[in-house]
Amino acid sequence: MPKRVSTARGREFGEGLRVALERTGLASHTVAKMLDWDPAKLSNAVNGKGGVSQLEAAALLGICRADSAELAHLLALHQDSHIRGWWQQHGVCTPVQLRTVVEHVRLTKTLISWHTHMVPLFLQTADYMRAVLIASATVPSDEVEDRVQAQLGIQEALQRSGAQCTFFIHELALRLKIGGPAVHDKQLLHLLFMMNWQNIRVRIVPAALGAHAGLAGPFTRMTFAKYEPLVWVAAENSSLFVESADAVAGYGRLVRALEETSWDEEESRAFLVRECDDL
Repeated sequence: MPKRVSTARGREFGEGLRVALERTGLASHTVAKMLDWDPAKLSNAVNGKGGVSQLEAAALLGICRADSAELAHLLALHQDSHIRGWWQQHGVCTPVQLRTVVEHVRLTKTLISWHTHMVPLFLQTADYMRAVLIASATVPSDEVEDRVQAQLGIQEALQRSGAQCTFFIHELALRLKIGGPAVHDKQLLHLLFMMNWQNIRVRIVPAALGAHAGLAGPFTRMTFAKYEPLVWVAAENSSLFVESADAVAGYGRLVRALEETSWDEEESRAFLVRECDDL
């Protein structure tokens, strides 16, 4: 069966509709009848496939009694739901809740993440996260704990998805003592523990390699059962969701290069065991 034609914006709009509909306590066919819609039309809207006008979307959200902030957010998404690729500019720093990330992680079937200078978010301990956030020049100090909990929520969403995951990490990232020796040591032990999970692969890119395909920076590639794949690239104050087929294919070539040049799973495990033995 071909993948559905939808976009990150369209899926977030659909998920917002789904949540709003659930809060009404009404059956979907009842809501469709109130709007004089075919139930399939409502289903398509909730699944991010479009098919409703801006006015129809506003009418639906009115029935759902969406609050003003959510109404404005979803209508803005609806207007641009046909556009592939999404550069979210956050201002000074990223929001506490990374809504688009959580919604796509929840749906992902395979996830491949690469990081050049730290452990990928999905494998970080809470103390490691906290140290990264405290070191930031943009994160307000009174938001650190809320952000730690939000990031742990992303990890939980990935665990619930049951996705097959591969994490590429540079050797030097594992030698950087983020948070100090105690936090660093606990993070290495956590990584070694996570490598025992059947759906998690960890591959380490050796420092001796020198120049390598991943020098341009971190990224996370996700594939889905019903939708086309996308790539998430996080920056200091923006998030990029890459959806163009050519661009996503380019990241696929990057993944293959990392596969070819990183240590295999057993070699990576052996490296971590040696590092943990020295603790």
